[in-house]
Amino acid sequence: MLIGYARTSTLEQLAGLEAQQRDLKECGCDKIYTEQVSSVAEREQLDAALGALRSDDKLVVTKLDRLARFVQHLGQIIERVNNAGSALVVLDMGGTVVDTSNTTGKLILNVMSSVAQIEREMMLERQREDIAKAKAEGKYKGRKPKARAKTDMVKLALDEGVSKSQICRDLQISKTSLYRTAGQLGG
Repeated sequence: MLIGYARTSTLEQLAGLEAQQRDLKECGCDKIYTEQVSSVAEREQLDAALGALRSDDKLVVTKLDRLARFVQHLGQIIERVNNAGSALVVLDMGGTVVDTSNTTGKLILNVMSSVAQIEREMMLERQREDIAKAKAEGKYKGRKPKARAKTDMVKLALDEGVSKSQICRDLQISKTSLYRTAGQLGG
């Protein structure tokens, strides 16, 4: 059985999620698990997909970065896939399909995931350097706070007795931001 997994980091990336789902369906996935969460957040649908794997199944993703950010995390996922007697298939690994059910696929995956991690670390290093330069020049202000802009809506919802978890979902803010905003309101 082919089990697909599709993920985007934010809710705004709906077109990307739909494209992944389309590619997974075209590949012949029997079941597709999807979620829109950061790769560093808890991913319930990934856990569900891994839990659904049985002997000779394949977990299919469109690209490696949809599955894992770091080699260590990828290793943990591959270990779970292997323990289930399954394999991992990446549909687009630099223009080629990689299938870990064979030795060559395992080698390509290991090399490419290491390269991807180095690439990401270099990008983050450049980003930190650019931010430091912009701060030194007085041009960097940081990102605009989301929750503060929604203070009036938070206050209204709290006054109406809406649960805090519902407010977070409705306003798309974190619990930390909600509690910080509520604290500033005296609640």
